[in-house]
Order: sequence, then C-alpha cells, then structure tokens
Amino acid sequence: MAHRIRHEQHRALNPFSAHATLTDRTRRVTLAPRTSLFSSGALTMNAVLLPLLGGVLIGLSAALLLLFNGRIAGISGITGGLLSAAPADRGWRASFLGGLAVGGVLLATFRPESLGPPVLTSVGATLVAGLLVGFGTQLGGGCTSGHGVCGLARGSKRSLVATLTFMATGAIAVFISRHVLGGVS
Repeated sequence: MAHRIRHEQHRALNPFSAHATLTDRTRRVTLAPRTSLFSSGALTMNAVLLPLLGGVLIGLSAALLLLFNGRIAGISGITGGLLSAAPADRGWRASFLGGLAVGGVLLATFRPESLGPPVLTSVGATLVAGLLVGFGTQLGGGCTSGHGVCGLARGSKRSLVATLTFMATGAIAVFISRHVLGGVS
C-alpha cells in the first residue's frame, strides 16, 4: 500500500502532466494546474542549458587534465608553475591558460550579453583586489578552481573547508561593499 501511494505521489509530481493528481484507496485529490518556470518567462532554456553545458565542459577539462597529466586544474597553481616550471612542463600550462583566454575572447565576440555589464573600478582597487586574491590563494593552498572544482570532486575535506571559506568571505565582501560602503568605485 505504501509503495503504491509513493508511486502515485511521484506520478503526481510529474512536471510534464497538465494536472497533478494524488490517488489512494478512498479519495482522489486534484491539485491546481502546474506552472513551469519556463512558461512564466522566469527562465529560458538558454539560462539553464548553457550554464549546465559550461559546468560539464569545466568538469570534463579538469577530469581530462587529471587523467592524462596527473595534474589538478587549479588556475593559480598552473599560472604559478608556468613561471617556475621546467621547460618541458610549460607547454601544457601555456596551452591551458591560452585556452581560457581564447574562450573568453570567443565568448565576448559571439555572446557578449552573457558577460554582463562592465565593472568600473579604479586601477588601484583592481590591484589591491588582485593582491588580496593572491594572498588568499597562498593562504588557502589553492584557488577556487583547484579546491571548488577538483578538490570537492575528489572528496577532499580540506577543499570543502577552503571552498566554504571562499564562498562565505565572498558573500561578506559583497555585503560590505554594497550595503556598508555603498558600492566601490
């Protein structure tokens, strides 16, 4: 009996049905017609599928780099290693970083609306922000891509703590800059 009700509840929550129904032995309840986020205009397929595709490509590239090179796709480590690596180790690092740059140029060329409005800050604020990110990367033993994408996928507890710290610190920084300082110029 319980299995039948769970099956009926699952069928009732089917997003493709015009009306959701819940049936048991004694009664039939008809719920309100289901509305879709897609039909209301709140989301478009591009708003869902393109980020999903981007996430799949990021995960695939990180997995391939680990599989074929035995390396973690942490951008700070790749960039830092490019400056200090042996000459034989520089090729894949330059290719990886070049691919990121080419991808950004292609995105800006063919889908500039996906980049959002430009953020206008002073050169000084940009330099300070860059130095703080570099300091945080060294302090945390890696960057968001190394910990957040690769470390979490490997089940690293250290990466979980680092990623939670990155996210909390970012949220606090946005709150302070928008609501306490009134925006950064």
